[in-house]
Amino acid sequence: MVLGHRKNSLGSARSSTDQVSETDEDETVVSSEQGNVISHIIAQLRPGADLSRITLPTFILEPRSMLERITNFMAHPDQLLHLPTIDDPLQRFVAVTKFYLSGWHIKPPGVKKPLNPILGEVFTGWWDYPDGTRGYYISEQTCHHPPKSSYFFMAPEHHIRIDGTLKPRSKFLGNSAGSFMEGIAVMRFTDRNERYFITQPNMYARGILFGKMKYELGDHAVVRCPETGLEADVEFKVKGWVGGTYNAIGGSIKDSRTGKALFELSGFWHGEMFIKDLSTGKKQLLFDASSAKPSFPKSRPLEEQDPRESQRLWDATNKAIKKSDHRGATDTKTAIEEQQRAEATERGETEWKPKLFAAAPAGDEEKLDWVIDAKVDPSLPAEQQVQQILAITPILPQQLTQMLQQGSSSEKAPTNNTTSQYTRPQTDGANNLIDFGQSEATASHSHPQQTAKSQPQHLQQPMIPTQQLAQQQAPTKELADMSLSDTKSSSSTQNQVGSMNRAGQIVRQDSLGNEEAFVDAES
Repeated sequence: MVLGHRKNSLGSARSSTDQVSETDEDETVVSSEQGNVISHIIAQLRPGADLSRITLPTFILEPRSMLERITNFMAHPDQLLHLPTIDDPLQRFVAVTKFYLSGWHIKPPGVKKPLNPILGEVFTGWWDYPDGTRGYYISEQTCHHPPKSSYFFMAPEHHIRIDGTLKPRSKFLGNSAGSFMEGIAVMRFTDRNERYFITQPNMYARGILFGKMKYELGDHAVVRCPETGLEADVEFKVKGWVGGTYNAIGGSIKDSRTGKALFELSGFWHGEMFIKDLSTGKKQLLFDASSAKPSFPKSRPLEEQDPRESQRLWDATNKAIKKSDHRGATDTKTAIEEQQRAEATERGETEWKPKLFAAAPAGDEEKLDWVIDAKVDPSLPAEQQVQQILAITPILPQQLTQMLQQGSSSEKAPTNNTTSQYTRPQTDGANNLIDFGQSEATASHSHPQQTAKSQPQHLQQPMIPTQQLAQQQAPTKELADMSLSDTKSSSSTQNQVGSMNRAGQIVRQDSLGNEEAFVDAES
């Protein structure tokens, strides 16, 4: 179905000279057909309405879950991995601020909103770095109303760990919609006992009912280090009614202990950003987003993923979005959301608990809400930290198969007592409240067969990389057949920044290595 078109998209071919003009890289022109699609939601909208409870047309959806979109934050390892090696505290903080600003340019063309993760949805991935090391990412939707996306990232060899919970709160604002990004992230350098508390700007979609749809970042975000007292206040500026421009930033870095301003920030978050040393008056380029090439995480093949992992769960919906198949995207997305509502009804008043995350401890990190429910000891050698990370949940391809092979090679010990370097303890089955149907499904030919009668399986259980988890990999009746339709088995490859093909489509690779072309419509 043709749903409209983006006007004069330049894809990723942006230069720094474009940044001071009002580019239409972030614009979507709404066609009359899209207007008809939008009209059915107008009756649901009132100023201040909570958009998380309103069905939105699929043509404004990005074909990936919010859990995966969070990885944009880690998509410039060239700006991240060297940070703990900078000895001067002030220069280290400036470099952290540069890293923080480096990821905001990463987005699909036009005005797109990622898919809302369902409760208990999980996304994992990893990065292969040029020096032979890896970064690991684990995320879970820890709450649905209000939505909370919790995540964990670690690069053990580089002494970097990030914990965060994103709490988007969407509101209808008339001809605009705002997503107010509450929550924090805490980045720590484990070899320095140093932390950086980070907040996010808010996001706005302008012109959602009439006119040009425009994407903006707005309001203030903060980066602060309680150990050094340094703090950056970054303003993402929205265009005013009369003057101003799009995508501009401003701000400062100061010593909060003395109140002294040290640096001034300026520029455009999708182009060139500058920093001025207030002690010398010298201004220099901080980061040029227009020429930056992000590095997206790799993921396990769909056939190895659990039915509630993001890419497998939303596979059919994502394919329909990429083809501009509005009806198909709506049908598959609705089926998943209806199943989630049925699960909520079945739970009743029973409290739901995340699989991979636990409540954050009291203290100055309490606003994280949830942190990974595992101990990764930074005092251990990096290799042992990696094993602790992989024990939380499957991240790498064939990880589960390797564990099964290790277990079967040890014939002396009973199967139920076999533990491996990746094993994570199971929780009490009383907490396993969500059943997405896999207990009734037939297991894959590569895994042992299991019936619901012999041992019921629930998706609320920890995603345990052991023999028990292998039995959970069977497709569900409700979702697996849908999400795996037309899936091609492909090895994970590194994603590259998008480019434009001859048909004028924006093309990039997703984290499974498949090409995706964003087609909002034909001209």
